[in-house]
Amino acid sequence: MSELPQSRVPDPMDAPPVRWGILGTGLIAGAMAYAVRSGTRSTLAVVGSRNAESAARFATEHGVARSVGSYAELVAAQDVDIVYVASPHSAHLEHSLLALEAGKPVLVEKAFTRNADEASRLLGAARAAGLFCMEAMWARFLPHYDVVRQLVEGGHLGTVHTVFADHGQRLWPGGPQRLSDPALAGGALLDLGIYPASFAQMVLGDLSDVQAIGTLTPEGVDATVSIVARGGDGGAQAILNATMAAKTPTTACVAGDQARIEIDGDFYMPNKVRLVSPDGAVLGTWGYDLGSRHVGLRYEAAEAARRLSAGELESPIMPWRDTLSIMRTLDEVRAQIGVAYPGE
Repeated sequence: MSELPQSRVPDPMDAPPVRWGILGTGLIAGAMAYAVRSGTRSTLAVVGSRNAESAARFATEHGVARSVGSYAELVAAQDVDIVYVASPHSAHLEHSLLALEAGKPVLVEKAFTRNADEASRLLGAARAAGLFCMEAMWARFLPHYDVVRQLVEGGHLGTVHTVFADHGQRLWPGGPQRLSDPALAGGALLDLGIYPASFAQMVLGDLSDVQAIGTLTPEGVDATVSIVARGGDGGAQAILNATMAAKTPTTACVAGDQARIEIDGDFYMPNKVRLVSPDGAVLGTWGYDLGSRHVGLRYEAAEAARRLSAGELESPIMPWRDTLSIMRTLDEVRAQIGVAYPGE
């Protein structure tokens, strides 16, 4: 075996400290709060919710300095440097604009918005205000994704022909109500499919010639969706799947004519990367274990802090053009499988 490239991702503890405001009190907000508190030098200044009791409970559970009972009060807080928007997809545009209008930079949970038009509006507002804005696609900032980028860009795979990625979790029926609700932009694609779509776009660039099939729930959101698309100069293909009806292997593979990259499930979590020859020999491995895997959210928090402190508007790891590209792909998929959200 040979040594793979080492990750270039800096230690999150080396990022400058910022004061976070957390908009929303769901599971992902709790995971982010834990990651910031335990894995960075930043502080949790304020958490806001429409329900004051929910905000107070969240603050107590997650070590946030104080809580407020409205989003308007949160974004107006003088002790907040950046707002983490963790509300449902359907509210990302509204809540992010609220923060930007109050002069606050934003880190917006993925999927960034419901659709590409909303994403364009949000990024246009950030540009006009001169404020930092980034999609919280946390996997992009993890060390093993950086190793993947280096292997692809360094030619270790030869010519890349295929990207495989799937993400399936048993979340429906019986899971979070928001996933079944069209009004909250529910379904597998925006919640789970965003990971394979973002991974493929990272490796291949913009996707084209998108073809999709889906199985819808009685409420009209996608329970399962499968996607085939071209990437790069058209010579490579992406084969992607997402479902909220079953737990799948949730693995990823980038296959070239000289070697392939394999990432075990769940591929978007802190993980190991294997470089494998065409005859199946393992040429090298790189990996790490963070224990609690969602502490990996600290890497995106640290990246936001670094870019914000440097006065930059976006991150080169998750640039605005990539966010827009991914949202356009998701729009095309939804159009083909017949999923539309109220108010679009």
